[in-house]
Amino acid sequence: MNRRTQLFLLIILLILAATIFPTSSARAQGCVAAHANQRVMGQLITFDTPAAPGRFSIHNLTVAVGYRVFNSNKYFIGDEEIPRANAIRNHQNIFNIGLEYRLSPRWSLIADVPVYDGTRNQLYPPSGIFQVSGVGDMTIGAQSWIIRPPSESGGNIAVNVSLKIPSGIDGATGSALYKGKIVKATADQSLQPGDGGWGFVLGSQAYKPLGHHGSSIYAQGLYLFNPSNTNALPTFRSQPGQSVFSVTDQYLFRTGVSQAVPKVRGLALSLGVRGEGVPVRDLIGGSDGFRRPGAIISLDPGVMYDFHRILISVNGPWALYRNRPPSVPEIQNNTKNGDAFFADYTVIATVSRHF
Repeated sequence: MNRRTQLFLLIILLILAATIFPTSSARAQGCVAAHANQRVMGQLITFDTPAAPGRFSIHNLTVAVGYRVFNSNKYFIGDEEIPRANAIRNHQNIFNIGLEYRLSPRWSLIADVPVYDGTRNQLYPPSGIFQVSGVGDMTIGAQSWIIRPPSESGGNIAVNVSLKIPSGIDGATGSALYKGKIVKATADQSLQPGDGGWGFVLGSQAYKPLGHHGSSIYAQGLYLFNPSNTNALPTFRSQPGQSVFSVTDQYLFRTGVSQAVPKVRGLALSLGVRGEGVPVRDLIGGSDGFRRPGAIISLDPGVMYDFHRILISVNGPWALYRNRPPSVPEIQNNTKNGDAFFADYTVIATVSRHF
């Protein structure tokens, strides 16, 4: 085992340690944040240009290990934060293994396997501290660059499509107090590693260098289509139309500017805007059952460091806007707008290795 491989394994172990022993200061956007994986854009450091062909056109396999933490306790109804002494704390660790196998300079096979671990101190019946761990819904698909790398302009656009497989646990339960008795109750939707439905993901990423000073603009986006309506799992909720879980769409987008740090090879800083959430209505299929629709817009600073075949990426989105609109059952039954817990920021860290 050479020293580079040893360093890569050490970094993975550090991320695993952070997953097992999370810090209480790390926070994320909460119950309605998208669980979808954010793919690393190594092209912001190593451009696919004729003068300097990117390392992605050299190495066939890329393995990425990502970690994301949630710890939400800010109470919102609509876009208004309401102070609350007995806030629910929803803590989640999301660990993701991403694979990309390059078939040609343009085409790649991609796959993601998420693993979840979360706790929630639920205050309303059934009340209790729920803890859920397990593999989430994995995706497998393909990606293609519009222009065959290296492009003459130095920029490019990729599109990808993936099948979402309902491999995750979608009926996780926990011990809770309900009507004076200890019962096995279904955990909150935000803790479920899977949603029980087949779906598909459409995504894209793009980048374009600006001049010859190491700066570039970038954009990423994806949308998870979940055609299933509900998964028939009980929620223990008494509100009309919310007795079972909805199988929800999710979305994620980010855009911004990246700048290479002068005289530090392989280091780049970025600043952009990130948006994610769950829509009120799915684009395909019904939107009945219980869901927490919502949107989060964040300022998204980041740093990337590329050395040899290892790429480290860290982002720290800070929430600027949070909104929990009414769901379809709440609209149809003219009931009060539901609530959701959000947080101020999150930390997303990824280490990838090119083989």
